[in-house]
Amino acid sequence: MATTPDTWEPALSVRQVLTLERVLAGEPEVVAGARHLDRPVRWVHVAEAADVGVMLSGGEMVLTTGVLLAGDEDKQAEYVRSLHRAEAAAVVLGLGRAFPAAPDVMRRAAERCGLPMVVLHRPFPFADLTEEVQSRLVRRKFAAVSLSEAVRTELTALITAGAPLQRLLDEVARHSACPVVVTNLAHRVLGTAGERPAVDDVLRDWERIARQAGGTEGDGWIRAELGGRGERWGRIVLCGYRGDTATGRLLADRAAEALVLHRMLGGTAACSWEEQSAQSLLTDLVSGVVPARQLLPRARAAGLPVNRRTFVPLVVRDGDTGRLDRLLRLLGLPGLVAELADGATAVLLSLARDQDAGALAAHFATRLRTEPGSEARTIVAAADPRAVWDDVPAGLREAQHVADAVADSTAALDLPPVVRLKDVHLRGLIRLLRDDPQVQSFAERELDGLLCESDEDLLSVLRTYLATGRNKSRTAQLHHVSRPALYRRLEAIQVRLGVDLDDFEQAASVHIALLAHDAQQQ
Repeated sequence: MATTPDTWEPALSVRQVLTLERVLAGEPEVVAGARHLDRPVRWVHVAEAADVGVMLSGGEMVLTTGVLLAGDEDKQAEYVRSLHRAEAAAVVLGLGRAFPAAPDVMRRAAERCGLPMVVLHRPFPFADLTEEVQSRLVRRKFAAVSLSEAVRTELTALITAGAPLQRLLDEVARHSACPVVVTNLAHRVLGTAGERPAVDDVLRDWERIARQAGGTEGDGWIRAELGGRGERWGRIVLCGYRGDTATGRLLADRAAEALVLHRMLGGTAACSWEEQSAQSLLTDLVSGVVPARQLLPRARAAGLPVNRRTFVPLVVRDGDTGRLDRLLRLLGLPGLVAELADGATAVLLSLARDQDAGALAAHFATRLRTEPGSEARTIVAAADPRAVWDDVPAGLREAQHVADAVADSTAALDLPPVVRLKDVHLRGLIRLLRDDPQVQSFAERELDGLLCESDEDLLSVLRTYLATGRNKSRTAQLHHVSRPALYRRLEAIQVRLGVDLDDFEQAASVHIALLAHDAQQQ
């Protein structure tokens, strides 16, 4: 659960305090607890009494001259132990009349407790140190509260404007100046933001890094949990944040609040973020804008096995992403699912090298077609399996090309469970060449007499007639007309086009032109 600005305090570390110019004037020397100098200093307090701990609330740097401790080693030891029990940040002893040198009893007690103990070799007005540290802490707290409100305001405005998850993460990354990663509880990456090279460095071995870092905030890894009503469903991580931990925690908390609100207002579950992550990755793979090798860390972090695997690129027409993802889980097939465009959904399977890729793809397609809610014309197109990750983009594009080639085809019902390039024949070639100006010109010339909107019915009859191999009975049946009515329509088509459809070459030319025309309309 995210904190509020009042539940945390910006702090200086003991090490930072000792580097202040006013403190250096007192010639400070660390005589015990040197390994704990990164403890945060929340406040500075002057105290001489042996039971000083009762006056502290934790995080204080305590200043003393030891005037009430001189000559009594028991009091000296108890003074240190009292500070330790109160979780003080450090004790600073000003050397002088009471102690010309660091007392061994206090030094040994502090070392045993792990409490940083510092002595000042030159006379030093404690008021100077108190004023310096307190003013810095107040300024830091004011700056932190201002930052908190600014971040909250900016993120809330983005959510109100309907901004996507990525836009929120980009804003968090801008404020934190480090990679930002959102994961589910299994460390699967749902979203990232930040400079791409830095993000890729983080993702390259994400699972090991994430588990090794655990729940600590060392080395700038700041975490905030995502969830509500007693249920956690993810976390946001600032990776390698270079500012102080308190400010980093504040940023992470503000970001977590915004992400939870984004989910609540959007009515989406965490899994929808997984779909967005997969969609971004597969879209980038298909487009080829980003080299495949640069996308490998993202694929690995998204939970896709990539080492020594066989990749099977599939594109499904009229397939629901949620149903496809559930089917993969049911069959135990590792993969990513994402909607591309125009009713096409990409599925990238990652199989072990000893698995039969063809058989598993066919099994997946068969199960998909028998799933409740599946469309009768659901098409599963595939490219040949890829053993090298760099070949995956070309495979996805090939599968998409095959799926597009058979889309809206009246012969789709006769296709095998998994359609491949060899199954689309001429239709596939035409689809591949559809943007060629010469092919477009050819289609317009051949079909010029039927390209008016009023002729759409005749064009549909022609499409069915040629797709059924010029089977007049089947064409009449599919269009629910009598044979004589069909003959009249075919005669009208031949007159409009100036061709003889009984001539194989002329019919083939018209068929190719119609395939090109249909491909250009998709």
